[in-house]
Amino acid sequence: MSVFTAAADQSVCAPLPVLGRDVTVPLVTGGEVSYAALDYAASAPALQRVWDDVAAYAPYYGSVHRGAGYLSQLSTDLFENARRTVAEFLGCRADDQVIFSRSTTDSLNLLARALPAGCQVFVFETEHHASLLPWQDAHVTYLNAPRTPQQAVATLERALADRDPYGPALVCVTGASNVTGELWPVRELAAAAHAHGARIVLDAAQLAPHHPVHIGDLDVDWVAFSGHKLYAPFGSGVLAGRADWLRAAEPYLAGGGASRKVTRRQDGGVDVEWHDSAARHEAGSPNVIGAYSIASACKALTEAGWDGLVAREQQLIARVRAGLAEVPAVRILSLFGDDAPRVGVISFVVEGWNSSHFAAALSAEYGIGVRDGLFCAHPLVRTLLGSDPQTQGECGAPEAAPGEKSLNAIRVSFGAGTPDEHVDRFVTAVRELVTEGAKWQYRTEEGRCVPAV
Repeated sequence: MSVFTAAADQSVCAPLPVLGRDVTVPLVTGGEVSYAALDYAASAPALQRVWDDVAAYAPYYGSVHRGAGYLSQLSTDLFENARRTVAEFLGCRADDQVIFSRSTTDSLNLLARALPAGCQVFVFETEHHASLLPWQDAHVTYLNAPRTPQQAVATLERALADRDPYGPALVCVTGASNVTGELWPVRELAAAAHAHGARIVLDAAQLAPHHPVHIGDLDVDWVAFSGHKLYAPFGSGVLAGRADWLRAAEPYLAGGGASRKVTRRQDGGVDVEWHDSAARHEAGSPNVIGAYSIASACKALTEAGWDGLVAREQQLIARVRAGLAEVPAVRILSLFGDDAPRVGVISFVVEGWNSSHFAAALSAEYGIGVRDGLFCAHPLVRTLLGSDPQTQGECGAPEAAPGEKSLNAIRVSFGAGTPDEHVDRFVTAVRELVTEGAKWQYRTEEGRCVPAV
């Protein structure tokens, strides 16, 4: 099975400068500490390079595609250059389109709206809700969670072999799990899809911030990702790939920018001629700063060097996993096993602890930000936990007695801007909380566990 790895002889990068690296937060036990942002899988901190680029452009902001003035022309050039930068970052083919959206979720919903009539969709139950749910208006087949990469390919091949061989079909798959961080066999899944006459879209929300994503090398038809996970704020995302289904579909949104020509009819209605370029699905004034921030992040990661970035992240992953392995009460969640290649996303449960309580204690007593819950991937997390849908208990009490199944999990995630000290502090905090317990009392407030006053 193919994996994404760094060359063994490449040097390790230093952490990239990110916003918030000097922020201090108060501890309930007294004093302050630098904030350890270890929730990159939800939203990564903005690269300082991105922020500086946006700040330099901000005084020159103007309307895009609609103005004759200098600032409008400059903003239009900046926006379209950002599109070209993203295309280069993804290794797009000559006739691919790059559409700017709001997020990965928005991108996949856009593609769902562009499916040809009668399209069959195949998606594993292990997907994030952003790639699990948009297809419900199509004929969708949900595939059971595989336990090895080989099983994933075999499961898809069996499902595709049973489909209507003459109709359109689409496979949707993640590049890296937002729960376990494990890398999926994208090339093999793409080969299986194409061998059975299907197309494939890659949810690269968790892959693109950690590894190079090349459409041609992976042989996927579309890629979707979000700027806020790629160290670029401002609520922008990307859908890039084949243009034919997108050109044939009705615009995702109807409005200015998507239309080339609008005329009144004698019966009082209107006739519309839509663009067949990316503008067809970008109605309204675009988020030029969001698009520019994504392009800036693409340049920054490329210039930093993927081999060094990946090598350093693998070191951090090894340190965290080794540290957690020394705490007997901790169980790391995995589909493919301990040896599976992965990015810096690790989910786990702690025997006898409510996950919300544990995460709250990490924040309040150690200044560490992690995630707890089901991570918008409910079927996957419940499969990994072996639990049925239930209501979370009060945060002050264990969610499950020793030996019983946990209901939720804790996720730690990191990336190109994470200092060594943050992961070391996290490992120390986990060990101390398990062996010594929390130093503070906690209560449930509006569904969240918070320190009691």
